Amino acid sequence: MTDSKKNRLKKSLGLSFNIAVLIGGTIGVGILRTPGTIAEMLQNYWFIIASWLFGGLYILLGANSYSELATMLPKAGGSYNYIKRALGEYAGFLSGWYDYITNAIPPAFYCIVISEYIIILFPALANYSTVMAISLLAAFVLLHLSGVKNGSVIQQITSFLKVICFVALVVACFMYSGVQVPKIETDTTLFQIGLIFGFFKSLQLIIGTYNGWNAVCFFAEENENPSKNIPKSLFSGVLLVVAIYVLVNAAFFHVLPIETIAKSNLAAADVAKILFGDSGAKIVTVISIFSLISILNAFMMIPPRILYGLSRDGFFIKSGTQVNKGGTPITALLVSSFFSLFLICIGSFEVLFSFAAFISIIVWGLAYFSLLKLRAQEPDLPRPYRSFWYPWTTIIAIIASIGLLAGFIYSDPKSFIIIVGITIISYPLFLVLSKNKKV
Repeated sequence: MTDSKKNRLKKSLGLSFNIAVLIGGTIGVGILRTPGTIAEMLQNYWFIIASWLFGGLYILLGANSYSELATMLPKAGGSYNYIKRALGEYAGFLSGWYDYITNAIPPAFYCIVISEYIIILFPALANYSTVMAISLLAAFVLLHLSGVKNGSVIQQITSFLKVICFVALVVACFMYSGVQVPKIETDTTLFQIGLIFGFFKSLQLIIGTYNGWNAVCFFAEENENPSKNIPKSLFSGVLLVVAIYVLVNAAFFHVLPIETIAKSNLAAADVAKILFGDSGAKIVTVISIFSLISILNAFMMIPPRILYGLSRDGFFIKSGTQVNKGGTPITALLVSSFFSLFLICIGSFEVLFSFAAFISIIVWGLAYFSLLKLRAQEPDLPRPYRSFWYPWTTIIAIIASIGLLAGFIYSDPKSFIIIVGITIISYPLFLVLSKNKKV
C-alpha cells in the first residue's frame, strides 16, 4: 500500500531529540518507587546493584541489535517493521499490536499519576483528579496536533530538567553523612528458590523501568540522518539511563539501610525526608511530576507512529496514515488519545500495565531473531550500522530474552495467560484484515 507524498512523515528530528525521547521515554517514577520493592525481595546490596546492571547489560545488547535493524529499515513503528520483514505478515501484525498495546496504555496511567501528585502539592484539588487527568491529556493532544517540532522541543526541555533533578538528588544523597552505611552481610541464601523467584520478579520490575529505551526507533522515518543518529543516541542514551539507575540505588542505600528501604513504598520520599526534612516529600513530588511530564510527552508521540505503520500496511484503517501540516499522524494520534481517555474514565488498566515488561520481552526477542534471519535472508540489504560481535551479541540477547520470559512465566503466570488469550484472538482478526487488504 503506497502512501501519497501528502501523507508522508516529515524528516524534522535530530540527534538531540533522539537522546531526549530515549531518556524521557525511559526514566519515570519507576526508579523512585521500585528500589524499596526490590530491596525487600533481594535483601543484598551487591545482588540488588548486580540486578540493575544485568538489566542494563541486557538493554545495551538490545541497543546493539536495534541500531542495525533501525538503520537498515528506518520506518515508523519500530520493531513491527523488522519482524514483519523477517518472519512474515502474521508475526509482524501480532508484534505490532503487542507493541501498540504496551505503548498506548502508559499515557492514561501517567495522566492519572500526575494528577495524583499535583493533589499531594495542592490538597484542595482532591475532588478534581479525573478532570485534571483529562485536561492534561487534552493539552498534550493539542500540543502534538500543532506539529512534531513543538513536541520535540518540549521533549528536549523536560528530559534535560529530569536529568538535572536526578543528578541533584544523587549528589545530595552522597553528600549526606548523618547515617553510617551498615556493613553488608553476605547472603548465604543466594540460591534458595524464594530468592530465584525474587530475582526474576525484581528483573520484571527493572525491565519495566528500562522500558522505553528503544523509543528512538519509532521515529526513524522522521530522522534527518538515521544512519548516524540512531546508533549514537541508542548507545549514549542507554548508558546514561543505566548510570542514573545504578547511582540512584547506590545513593539511596548510602542514606538509608536496606532494611529500612525494603519497608518503603516510595523509597525516594523516605530518603528525601532524611535529607531535606519535612519538605523532602514535596521535593520528590516535584521531581516525579517533571519525570512524568517528560515520559507522558514521549508516550503521546510513540503509539501514533506504530498505528501509522500498521495502517500503511493495511492492519488498521486507511485514514491512520493521514499526516497534518505539522508532520503529526493526526488520525493515529486521535485514536490513541481516545483509547487513553477511555482508560482514564474506567481507571482499571493496572492489569494491562503489569504485563508491559512481559510483552516487551517477547517483541524484543522476536526483533533480535529477525536480525539473524535478515542477515541470512537478505545479506545485500544496506546496513549503515553493523551489530558488533555479531552473531554472538544477538544470540546472547535472544538467550537472555528466553531466560527472562521463562522467569516471568514462573513469577507472573496471570500475565502470561492474558498474553496467550490475546494471541489466540489475534489470528482470526489477522485473517479478516488480510482478506480486506486483498479486496
